[in-house]
Amino acid sequence: MCRWLGYIGAPIEPRELLYDTERSLIEQSRRHAADVGLPNADGTGLGWYGHRTEPALFRSEAPAWGDPNLRELASEVSTGLFLAHVRAATGTPVQETNCHPFRYGKWLFVHNGYISDFARIRRELLIAVDPSLFSSIQGSTDSELMFHLALTFGLESDPIGGLQRMAGFVEATAEAVGIDSPLQMTIGLADGEQLYAARYSSGPVTNTLFVSEDVESVQMLYPERERLTHLSPTARVVVSEPLVDLPGMWREVPAGSALVIGDELTQFAFTPSMVW
Repeated sequence: MCRWLGYIGAPIEPRELLYDTERSLIEQSRRHAADVGLPNADGTGLGWYGHRTEPALFRSEAPAWGDPNLRELASEVSTGLFLAHVRAATGTPVQETNCHPFRYGKWLFVHNGYISDFARIRRELLIAVDPSLFSSIQGSTDSELMFHLALTFGLESDPIGGLQRMAGFVEATAEAVGIDSPLQMTIGLADGEQLYAARYSSGPVTNTLFVSEDVESVQMLYPERERLTHLSPTARVVVSEPLVDLPGMWREVPAGSALVIGDELTQFAFTPSMVW
């Protein structure tokens, strides 16, 4: 499976989360577990907000752990909102246009999961994309198509609602041709001001997603951790898997939930919608 992380708070160097923690995203991409060799070797990407409304984007088809350009960039950029992703391909080619994050206007999108039997319903899903958005699809992944369906269904004015309507449409399209449990997803989304996340699947097992607890509590638990002292009180990190094993630092996001994170964190039920 893919892995991703999102950060919002006072500006930091992405390197701090991509490389410096005990179980950093890059380390997870290189060696997830003792019995798994190279689980995320199919590309990487970093999207961040800086001086422009539109986010900056770096994507590479190279394995994350072996890309010196990513390490260099992650050490020079300072940003208060970014999304990073390491890819494990699920049937589509290893190429730069298939690497996350995906960008449209001020929006960034990352995904961990899949649409089951994607090839069987790909045409129907593509046809549903708003014609004005169609030329923005550069790759061939189900993830990028999910993003553009969510944009079609109102993501720009209603981010969580757009994701729910996208999920409902994918499930209805799959059900019509007899595909069971078609959707597995954790999604990260950003607009330059807020970070959004969702965890959902059509079946009983859902890929993991965690959010950091409030920084003040973490700092009180671990005052000796110098890395935590410069984070702003409202800083949050959303991750596929914890970056460090510190009791009390991470809260698992329940399956069927969505988060909106700005100055505060709000959690909602995530329920696919049949209205589009």
